[in-house]
Amino acid sequence: MDLSPVWLSLKLATVTTILLLMMGLPLAWWLSKKRTVLRMLAEVLLTMPLVLPPSVLGFYLLLAFSPQQGLGKWLHNVFDVQLVFSFPGLVLASVIYSLPFMAGPVRSALQQLPPSLAQASYTLGKSEWQTLRHVLLPNIKPALLTATVLTFAHTLGEFGVVLMIGGNIPGVTRVASVAVYDAVEQMDYSLAANYSLTLFAITFALLMGVFIYNKNQVKTPLE
Repeated sequence: MDLSPVWLSLKLATVTTILLLMMGLPLAWWLSKKRTVLRMLAEVLLTMPLVLPPSVLGFYLLLAFSPQQGLGKWLHNVFDVQLVFSFPGLVLASVIYSLPFMAGPVRSALQQLPPSLAQASYTLGKSEWQTLRHVLLPNIKPALLTATVLTFAHTLGEFGVVLMIGGNIPGVTRVASVAVYDAVEQMDYSLAANYSLTLFAITFALLMGVFIYNKNQVKTPLE
């Protein structure tokens, strides 16, 4: 079994998760505040990747990233960057597709915190960013870990969006999920099983670790 698709999937999931930790946390904090029409619209857009078929989202991203029009044309003409059929394109598409898995759990956890925590921090002269970083996030560690692992695992198993944007270029865009599809098309079920089992084992280990950690964080009265 060629392990390069697995390593490429792990690389894509790692880069996407790091980017979403930087982008998704401020977004989740902003969404957790008092509801406005703008925030409601942002929540709807944030939820869309969860309900849209991956092929639909992939199609619109393919149009947006195309070097003949839109964002793709501007990037190609100004910076000579091509997003379609490239690893950077996979990363950008994965960030958009996996954003709900990072921002959603964090937003819900922040909304459940008592407002007095932030108010006390502001009273002590802390800025909003300092309050988020040093007061709010440490109080939602289980939700933060869950969001991080879900983002990583979801990106690791992406298929429709990455196939639409990246195609199937060995060593560049051929991730493990696409390798499974290729093996099935070639009726090489043994190879497909190997790739599938590898992805299953990685995802199972990640989720089991999260459940064990979160269980240990819960203190019941009987304990």
